[in-house]
Amino acid sequence: MKTPINRLDTAIKKLYIAFNNNTLHPECCKQCAVGNILDHSDAWKHFSDEHGSTTLNYVGRVNEAFGKRFNGYTPSELLFIEKTFLQACGYQLPLDFKNKKPENPTDKDVLFNGLQAVIELLCKLDNSPDVMDYTKLFENLKTKTCQPKLTHL
Repeated sequence: MKTPINRLDTAIKKLYIAFNNNTLHPECCKQCAVGNILDHSDAWKHFSDEHGSTTLNYVGRVNEAFGKRFNGYTPSELLFIEKTFLQACGYQLPLDFKNKKPENPTDKDVLFNGLQAVIELLCKLDNSPDVMDYTKLFENLKTKTCQPKLTHL
């Protein structure tokens, strides 16, 4: 029996591919974090009246009430993912031409900040350890001390 692919793994893979293929763009509903998770669909944008808001509108509430999931995520989870991505990229929310935004929204550092925040959130949503947490790599170094070998002459 083939096991279903985990939504976390699928979402991370899609975001990783988008980041590396330069198809991750915070201001495009089909290329943002959620747009990429939903296979370049912009249907999710109809769940809220403002881009970057986590308040579900009528369409969002109906979909949520019926238990509808989009690639494994509820409408409220999708809005929270998008909010997290935009904030980590440096946007003032809700997204509006008057509000603060990054000078270059497709700068790799800006996108990496957004990507890192979204992956951390996705891991929390699935009660999984943060795959972007690099501190574990250095824990062994903290516990092991370098002791130089002294030789007597």
